[in-house]
Amino acid sequence: MTDGNAIRGMRLGSGTISGDVERGESAPRQQVEYWCDNGHRVRPAFAVDAHVPDTWECTRCGLPAGRDRDNPPAPKRTEPYKSHFAYVKERRSDADGMELLDEALRKLRERRGRSGEQ
Repeated sequence: MTDGNAIRGMRLGSGTISGDVERGESAPRQQVEYWCDNGHRVRPAFAVDAHVPDTWECTRCGLPAGRDRDNPPAPKRTEPYKSHFAYVKERRSDADGMELLDEALRKLRERRGRSGEQ
């Protein structure tokens, strides 16, 4: 016995049975091969009239991949983590640091001396 539900048995979002006819034809595509330093091959598809980039990220390991199989691009060099203190030490000498510390301690002592008098 049917209950009159016309979409019974279809997936949600699947559209009509003749979906390709309604959506039209897809643009002509080309597949481009890229190779990473680990030897992985990546084959993304691009529209024929689209700009094809020189490098692409490998989907398996994340390294940059190039179009030349024998000469893939080198992995990106990552800088090690630097703390705030390391960046300050790059900008200031030890003498500058001691001068700033002495000034801060002098101001702190002045404030404590005044606040104790009240």
